[in-house]
Amino acid sequence: MRKLLDIGNRYAKESTWKDFALVKFCLFAMGLAAGTQVPDKYKKAAVGAAAGVFAVTYVPLMAKVFRIAFRGEK
Repeated sequence: MRKLLDIGNRYAKESTWKDFALVKFCLFAMGLAAGTQVPDKYKKAAVGAAAGVFAVTYVPLMAKVFRIAFRGEK
């Protein structure tokens, strides 16, 4: 657990406002997909859009996390 917290701290130190904006979009998309209350007629489009935003934001975020985690301690 301590190692995960250390990785999180290093991620935060090395991040810019753009990285945190991606985190917010990613979490918003995940929440939208999980809790969407739109009519069945539009549900497929809403979930599809949310899944697209999630995928586009999740990949670069996790790439950075893995770069930081595998780089090790400086």
